This record gives sequence, C-alpha cells and structure tokens, in this order.
Amino acid sequence: MEPRDLAAVLRAVERAERQVPDPWLELVPSPSSDRAAVLAFPGHVVIAADIERPWAEKWITGDDFAAPTGPAFLGALERRLRLSAGTLDVMLLGTPLPGDPPVALRRIENSRHPRVLRAHHYRTDVRAWTTDHGLLIIGRGLGGRWEVAFEVDETVRGRGHGRILATAARHLVPAGRPIWAQCAPGNAASLRAILAAGFQPVGSEVLLMPPGFR
Repeated sequence: MEPRDLAAVLRAVERAERQVPDPWLELVPSPSSDRAAVLAFPGHVVIAADIERPWAEKWITGDDFAAPTGPAFLGALERRLRLSAGTLDVMLLGTPLPGDPPVALRRIENSRHPRVLRAHHYRTDVRAWTTDHGLLIIGRGLGGRWEVAFEVDETVRGRGHGRILATAARHLVPAGRPIWAQCAPGNAASLRAILAAGFQPVGSEVLLMPPGFR
C-alpha cells in the first residue's frame, strides 16, 4: 500500500473506493499536533497518530478488528500521546443534493450558541443557520472533510425536523463534495434522523484531543 495521510483515506471513502484489506491495520500521520483518531471501516482500521507500528502491535494482535477501538488500546494511546479519547461515533456520509434546501434558513454570524461554539473547537470554516425549529452547522473537520451538526428545539422534537435539517446540509455542502455526520450510537433519535435524510453508515471513529478540551 502506498503511504497516504488521513485526508487521502477520507477522500477514498467519499469516492466509495474499497479499502485495501492487507494489511488491515493502516497507520497514517496524526491530522494535527494536538489530535489523533482511530477510524474503523469494514475489514480495515486506520490509526491516525504519530506512533510506530511495533508499538501499536504490542496492543493489537492477530486479526482483532475491534481492538483498536477497544478500551485497552485507546487507554494506551491516551497515555502515549497525552490526549483524551472521545466517544465512539458512527460515521455517515451524505452525497450532495441539487437545488434549494427543504427548509427556510437564516444565516447567522458570531453566534454564542453552545453548539456553534463547540463547532469552532472542532472545525474550521464554520457556517451556521437557524430555522423556525432548530440550528444547522457545517464546517471542515477531521482531515478537511465537510461535517454537519444540527440541533432541534426541545419543544418540537420527534416531528421530523432533525431529518429536514440533515437533508438541508446535503444541499449546502460546498464544492460538490459529500458531507459527513458523526453520531454516538446511543443517540438513537439523531441517528434515525440522519439515516432518514439519506446518509449512509460507512464506519466508526474515535477522536483524541487534549484533556479538558470539551
């Protein structure tokens, strides 16, 4: 396998290219000096961290595809990099859609909304909109990919507004690239909304960041 970086890995997934199964464990450089990530795809796991293969293989033996996202390895990686592992998220990918979004959007600037502030911690080129029932955010995240986040007003949840917001993001992604969504498996309501908006599951990820970053 030719050496590549995390951005190249993600672009290959966006193009629906099959991941090389041998070796099933791929190490690529950390996406930045203060972040690392472990991404799992069918039959292929990518560790984006500045570590050596012999060190990783002390914790990952045989063909244990679950080991890189398990507590033993992630704990060792936290100690090695002095970073803190976040939650295990499902990664979903939505292809761009033509035309206008299915809901009226109002662009907002310099918002102090907690979800917008959080987006600025994780992403660059953040863009945010409000609707009558919620908030929609897109920005460039891990490996430069476009990512979506949304929040539905608590008083109107369970009425399909999350699906509408997630669908709107597919109309807004710049340059015709697909857009990614990350969701904790236990957040069933958001996961259902993202799936209903036409996003497809492609894998899982754990992001490691400085302790206390959240």
